[in-house]
Amino acid sequence: MNLKQAKEIVGGLSKPSKMPGYGYGLSAFDCDTGSKLRLIKNSTCSMCYALKGRYVFPGVKAAHKRRLESIDRDDWVQAMVILIKNYGRKVPYFRWHDSGDLQSLDHLKKIVAVAMLTPKVRHWLPTREPGILKSFFNEGLSLPGNLAVRVSATMIDGKPHANVGLTSTVHKEQAPIGYSCPASKQGNECKTCRACWNINIKNVSYGAH
Repeated sequence: MNLKQAKEIVGGLSKPSKMPGYGYGLSAFDCDTGSKLRLIKNSTCSMCYALKGRYVFPGVKAAHKRRLESIDRDDWVQAMVILIKNYGRKVPYFRWHDSGDLQSLDHLKKIVAVAMLTPKVRHWLPTREPGILKSFFNEGLSLPGNLAVRVSATMIDGKPHANVGLTSTVHKEQAPIGYSCPASKQGNECKTCRACWNINIKNVSYGAH
């Protein structure tokens, strides 16, 4: 499989403006838990950036649809590995789901497989699907050291999830919990910070925006 074929299979990668490297996104309209949370005032999904702006352009929505449909392909893992190895050579940091979220346990298992096959790249997977992660652990499986899966809090100023490993929260009126994301003080960019990818940082707290 060559690079062009890999792009055609998974729909290509994204380049989030604030991130150091590349990412991969699905439509936020296809989030399971997120679609429910966005209807709840002060939830962390109530102000979802991925439901507006360029994310609702017809071309972007069509690309997200193709990506969603491709996850079930047998060659999806191989295609993702080819893309990440190619685009991650200069900046070995990859973000899963700059929009969208995990779709199933099988989806998580495939992401884990991709991470294991790209050991020189650090992967960050934020999710609001703790049930999928718990099902993964209940099967006696473990995450590779280069994959930081962070379960996001459901409410602004809420507490982090318990017993799920790495987490993230959103602060507004309350003080940040754990490591406070510096993006709001540096042009809404990561700059040199790599806390989200760091498996030694238990919780990352983001300022509400």
